[in-house]
Amino acid sequence: MTGKTVSPPCRAIDAHHHLWNLDDVHYPWLMATGVKRFFGDPTPIQRHYLVEEFKSDAASAGCVASVHIQVGAADSLSEARWVQSVSDLTESKWPAVQVAHCDLTLPETKDTLAELCRLPSVRGIRQIIARSPEEDLQSGPGHLLKDTNFKSGLRLVADCGLSFDLQLIPELLTDTAALLEEIPELPVALCHAGSPRDLSPDALDEWKTGIRLLSSRPRTVCKISGLGMFHTAWRLEDVTKIVTACLDAFGADRCMFGSNFPVDSLSASYNKVFDSCYQAVPEAMQHDVFFETARQFYGIPDQSLGF
Repeated sequence: MTGKTVSPPCRAIDAHHHLWNLDDVHYPWLMATGVKRFFGDPTPIQRHYLVEEFKSDAASAGCVASVHIQVGAADSLSEARWVQSVSDLTESKWPAVQVAHCDLTLPETKDTLAELCRLPSVRGIRQIIARSPEEDLQSGPGHLLKDTNFKSGLRLVADCGLSFDLQLIPELLTDTAALLEEIPELPVALCHAGSPRDLSPDALDEWKTGIRLLSSRPRTVCKISGLGMFHTAWRLEDVTKIVTACLDAFGADRCMFGSNFPVDSLSASYNKVFDSCYQAVPEAMQHDVFFETARQFYGIPDQSLGF
């Protein structure tokens, strides 16, 4: 990254991060040794990552609240309940809400959503549609988009008053936009800017077309997050290409910053992740991108932010 470190806003909200306690919740992918993932070698993060460490990482960026995103636990309810316990214990010191996992294709989806809705911190659901072409070979990239139960599950998410965090790859943006047009009432947060892993001109054009289709849904927002999973150098020129396209498609009032920590700690410090995104956002847009959009979309209570 080039350029000097910038001063953070008075307040920021990290709209996409993870925590895990390997003693309390079982994460199969974190227990698997010697398995390289699409984002690199996970060995350095195959350990506890708890709220105190996250707070320490995020403090210098001015973060005062955050959104915890599910991260592949074997039992999604167990993970969500553990995150709720963390939120309860740290409520006065660290306001946090969460996006939990639910398999929307199962017969028990309605019951699982009801259980999750009993947790005060739950704001949304994430079921990953695609991570990378290599990792999705077995199931087939986008197989959920062809599953009628998945579409019915998305309707149930909307009926519960929850949002949906959408993680996919650029090749699936067009088909996903068409599916979501059938559920206009569902608030959607596009994770990791739609994973633009290829910055060649043709690939960028395809990705930009896809995110513009999604942005035509007024209830869809975009997370500027997870860029280090595909672009480990964190070059400011690369980050700026992605951020500028997101702002052009969605506007600042529908874009939000997320660190994707500790996953993106594999390639950069929290400060480097934050600063590279902060420098790429015009000053007049920074309050929305780094605070207001996340506050409104995820319903973070004003009182917990000191208002």
